Amino acid sequence: MTALSVLDLVMVGEGKTFADAIDESRQLARHVEQHGFGRYWIAEHHDMPGIGSAATSLIINEIASATSNIRVGAGGIMLPNHSPLVVAEQFGTLATLYPNRIDLGMGRAPGTGGPTIQALRRGAPERDFPQDVIEVMDYLADNGRRPVRGVPGSHDVPVWILGSSLFGAELAAVLGLPYSFASHFAPRFLHQAIAHYRKNFRPSEHLARPYVMIGVNVFAADTNEEADFLASSHRQWMTDLHVGRMGLLPKPREGYVESLPPHERDVLNQVMACTVTGDRDTVGEGLSRLVAQTGADELMIDCRIYEPEARMRSHEYAAQAMGETLAQPALA
Repeated sequence: MTALSVLDLVMVGEGKTFADAIDESRQLARHVEQHGFGRYWIAEHHDMPGIGSAATSLIINEIASATSNIRVGAGGIMLPNHSPLVVAEQFGTLATLYPNRIDLGMGRAPGTGGPTIQALRRGAPERDFPQDVIEVMDYLADNGRRPVRGVPGSHDVPVWILGSSLFGAELAAVLGLPYSFASHFAPRFLHQAIAHYRKNFRPSEHLARPYVMIGVNVFAADTNEEADFLASSHRQWMTDLHVGRMGLLPKPREGYVESLPPHERDVLNQVMACTVTGDRDTVGEGLSRLVAQTGADELMIDCRIYEPEARMRSHEYAAQAMGETLAQPALA
């Protein structure tokens, strides 16, 4: 049994506003909650046109307030940008507002680049990510191992390690934490990382056995041709990002991939290798094959479709495609 979850970057589409993007995220969260999805995570990014999730904890609060039962969290907080105490206080507060519904995934990438890193960190020295993770967990546990206390005190907020390399896999294994691999945009080390995590996992008070979530781009529609058309918005944005033409989420285009020069098509094929596109049967086969290949406990779907109704329908079809294999997340 495999759980399905959602990753949302609160994409701002061409001709739309940031307020539109937030409203579309609210709609999607309510929709997937009704269709058996277990989590709805928001990813931290800064100074990137088209992405509206910079104030991650505020968006999490908005999504949690718009829903009733689905778990809501960070996928993830880019910890080097923040004080561990502030992260713990924000997520402890969220856990107070929404008991047993908040997750905290943390990664060591900046979620941005160059001058933006300097603006976020104001010249602070490079931090030790593993130690910062432990510090956040100490504050959340209110275990007395730190000279100050995180307000509002002790909270059971599940902590996840996010990554796209063996570094995150090793840390999650050593700390006995669940591991989420960013295969939806950086699939190169997927199999090596999750194998390393499982082999080296140390049971902890947080988790008795390894738990793996992997990212996958999913575009589902009534026909394979329609799904391919809808996916072109996501593909355009990803190609533009990797060749330095960042912008808003484009409207879909017929024949987009075929129009690319060979080197840009190669880049797109590499970064979006973990993608399933098609009608319900095709998507079901693709997701089942991915689960069989990886043994993933949970799939987190990234689906940047321009039209909100088509995006909601894509997630609904993905859940239907999983059929009897769709489960609620074991970590809840």
